[in-house]
Amino acid sequence: MMGIGDAAYSSDNSVKWHPGHYYTILSHGKNKPGYMRQVYQELKSTPALRGLQVRYNWKELEPQEGVYNFSLINQHLSELAEQNKRLVILFELKSFGPDIKQVTMPEYVKAEKYEGGVYPFNNYGKGVIRGYGIKLWNPFILDRLTLLVRALGEQFNSHPYFEGIGFTESSMGESQSLTNNKMDDYYRNLLRLNKEARRYFPNTMTYQFANYPRRILGPFIETLKETGTALGGPDIFMEDQGLLQQKHPKGAYHYYPELSGTVPLTPSVQHQNYQSTRWDGTGYEPDVTELLAFARDRLKANYLFWTRDPKYYSRVLKMLNKLDLSDPAGGLDSTCPKAFSSCVN
Repeated sequence: MMGIGDAAYSSDNSVKWHPGHYYTILSHGKNKPGYMRQVYQELKSTPALRGLQVRYNWKELEPQEGVYNFSLINQHLSELAEQNKRLVILFELKSFGPDIKQVTMPEYVKAEKYEGGVYPFNNYGKGVIRGYGIKLWNPFILDRLTLLVRALGEQFNSHPYFEGIGFTESSMGESQSLTNNKMDDYYRNLLRLNKEARRYFPNTMTYQFANYPRRILGPFIETLKETGTALGGPDIFMEDQGLLQQKHPKGAYHYYPELSGTVPLTPSVQHQNYQSTRWDGTGYEPDVTELLAFARDRLKANYLFWTRDPKYYSRVLKMLNKLDLSDPAGGLDSTCPKAFSSCVN
């Protein structure tokens, strides 16, 4: 199921490499001047932060079929470059929220050719709609996203402050509309999309967040490794048994130390990770130093993305400002991975 169908992509080109700590901003604030002024001030006063991770959705980047709008990316790059900080993109394959009107898809993707574009998914064990995912099993959707990735690569691959581009979590959520065939096609196409990202961003780190389902992770992550795609994740839950599982099918955290030094490793700390060490909320509230230690020592992180949660971000900044500034990676592994022919700092 997981084969990419032909020889793995390889490149002799050097890759931009600035590992360390990055700030993940809240999506609602990325185009609000007041919010961004505060973020840039925090970046300036926290030298250990090497840049921003920003989420962008499909509709923002392609408001009409074949018409691309990268103005917000260009704006963020320009503002970050002034501080010698860098931009990492996280492309959203999901929209969270029960109202389908909130789905951030181009209008043309709602056509029959694309099967309406999205499917609803629930919280596991609950019947309420949690959000909507892109029907990536549809070959026409894969084609459109590939064209978008190509357009992004043509404009930003060579930009010195464009540090990386990746895709949101592998988990599709729970949905009655998901057959085994659709799920197999979804993951096959997601791997193809990652392969195209490596093709069109030969000088830029590309990454995929992988968490669930556990049954597909082994071959899925092996293919990411073959293409030189970084392994990342949407959460750091230090006591979560699903992520820590060592028996087959193994949890996502099992794969990080195995891939250390081979491909980049890019975990992230999100809202719920500050609140509990377990997905179901039954754990304890960890200190931010514990989250850092887990990402650094257990997951062997090269890049670590810290969500700017209103309740917790001041603790993160305080901790980062205590790091040894002689190490630009802030204590994370800065070794150039074997997947790259060389790295450019």
